[in-house]
Amino acid sequence: MCEQCKKPYYITTAITYTSGKPHIGNIYEIILTDAIARYRRLQGYDVFFQTGTDEHGIKIEEKAKEAGVTPKEYVDQVAKIIRENFDMMNTSYDYFVRTTDESHEKQIQKIFKKLYEQGDIYKGTYEGMYCTPCESFWTESQLVDGKCPDCGREVKKASEEAYFFKMQKYADRLIQYIEDHPEFIQPESRKNEMLNNFLKPGLQDLCVSRTSFQWGIPVDFDPKHVVYVWIDALSNYITSLGFDADGKHGELYLKYWPVDVHVIGKDILRFHTIYWPIMLMALGQPLPKQVFGHPWLLVGNGKMSKSKGNAIYADELVHYFGVDAVRYFVLHEMPFAQDGVITWDLIVERINSDLANILGNLVSRTLSMVNKYQGGAIQNPKVHEDVDYDLINTALESVKRVTEKMDELRVGDAIDEIFTLLRRSNKYIDETEPWVLGKDEAKRDRLATVLYNLMESIRYAAVLLKSFMPETADTILDELGTKARSLDSLNEFGALECDHNVVEKPKILFARIDAEAFAKQFEADHTQVKAEEKPTERGKETIAFEDFAKLECKVGTIIACEKHPKADRLLVEQIDLGDGDIRQIVSGIAAHYTPQELIGKRVVVVANLKPVKLRGVESQGMILCAQAGEELDLVTISKSLPDGAAVS
Repeated sequence: MCEQCKKPYYITTAITYTSGKPHIGNIYEIILTDAIARYRRLQGYDVFFQTGTDEHGIKIEEKAKEAGVTPKEYVDQVAKIIRENFDMMNTSYDYFVRTTDESHEKQIQKIFKKLYEQGDIYKGTYEGMYCTPCESFWTESQLVDGKCPDCGREVKKASEEAYFFKMQKYADRLIQYIEDHPEFIQPESRKNEMLNNFLKPGLQDLCVSRTSFQWGIPVDFDPKHVVYVWIDALSNYITSLGFDADGKHGELYLKYWPVDVHVIGKDILRFHTIYWPIMLMALGQPLPKQVFGHPWLLVGNGKMSKSKGNAIYADELVHYFGVDAVRYFVLHEMPFAQDGVITWDLIVERINSDLANILGNLVSRTLSMVNKYQGGAIQNPKVHEDVDYDLINTALESVKRVTEKMDELRVGDAIDEIFTLLRRSNKYIDETEPWVLGKDEAKRDRLATVLYNLMESIRYAAVLLKSFMPETADTILDELGTKARSLDSLNEFGALECDHNVVEKPKILFARIDAEAFAKQFEADHTQVKAEEKPTERGKETIAFEDFAKLECKVGTIIACEKHPKADRLLVEQIDLGDGDIRQIVSGIAAHYTPQELIGKRVVVVANLKPVKLRGVESQGMILCAQAGEELDLVTISKSLPDGAAVS
């Protein structure tokens, strides 16, 4: 596709809430979206891929207060962590929007005012049951067992002056749009849920402002109100492109809107397929072409969450397995419409069976034989036999099948098609027996043809893998020494050049993991962490005063702090205990504090603990914390006692 003819393609993730560090279930979404965006670029589309952070609300206000920082300082820290995680996973987003961006806030105020002035928003009073974690009001009839229907937590009765959006005004029009555009909501099963459970029974007016907290975008004509999450967060998809409520839209908006696909979690489908389209209708703007509500990544049989203590974090996975192995696992293991499952054992199993055996072994065997029998030279005498054509057809067919699956957003199925080609290539080695051909000088040209076919099949697989495992794909293509890396180069089997040599010593792409040894190492790595993170239990046996007196607790100031190089749960602090006594202490509190938050805090240190190594870093004591459920707080000193003062 020529540069001038490139078709625009706009794709987004939901923006990540800045309440804390995201786990792999959260990070999965941007990896999935990245795979789709990369494949569209490979097809020649002019892609604009957006992600970002949702940074307002009462939860942020409360967490900032607990941390002793301003809300803006808090979201700056968390947004940095989120972006670092996205970058670590090699995602190719074009724009990272933050709802605290000045340009976004300005447009939200204009959008709110426009909707108010045209009669779509009015002022009233909201009375209902409020869920603080979800920032949602519910009626009594919507509660499940008296609790929030979304998260299952406790709700409390609340009454508040608010502005409301007249949702029912646009409901019939939206129902018609959904019925006329069967591709709008994917998977299709979720379409019926939106129609039958929400739209057709009748929509309630939507609360779109709040007065009970201040951390939000002020309603400029009524400053005691802040714009609520629905208009604020959802509008990021257009404000970042240069949408202007006055109609003076920027070039990006005119080029890329309407969005081709919003990639979101299934739990926020209602907001994106009901609230968001209705807002766009009220603004007189085109609706999204498609909203894909992907399933969840479960740990075993349960939803991943910090409060359950079962969260798995991307940086820890990358530490053990590398970026592309993690990308492969989450993309391959997540079905199109059903929840996927992640466990440490399952990751090891997939790496061994798929990445080490099927992919890595094929590349290594093939390039080693090219070096052994042909001095590394790529040759194609085209001495074909019948067995060749099935391999060639499989390679050609794989391109068509992968594209079909990606057009349907069935990313895991697309990867399966690539591995079908890899399996066929491994079978081809067994069928042609290059080691036997290499013993017969008369079959030299046949051997060269077989090895060429294998290299070309590997090239096909590598080009197709670029969207899912970009670093691995580039490594393979580099080892082949080929410049034929585009999707167009797969139109005809035989584009691999013959004027050069392959790499002399191919890399081990994925080494096999000894499952038993890994389990032991993993347990050893986490034993100390679990011991330190374990909350105090009530009812422990009594101790004598002499036992308590053995503890030496001192006041100390955290003068430096950084992330543990090998563990996402750990922070490494340097603490001044006075008189030149600087202690290095490793603490399992990274889920609750960023390094920047801790610097300057005056804490209580158990100073006479025997030093231990936590994931290879020595810890020379312990800082005291209080914990209840998922909440954790450091024990801090407020008065100006000197560092080293005894705590008793």
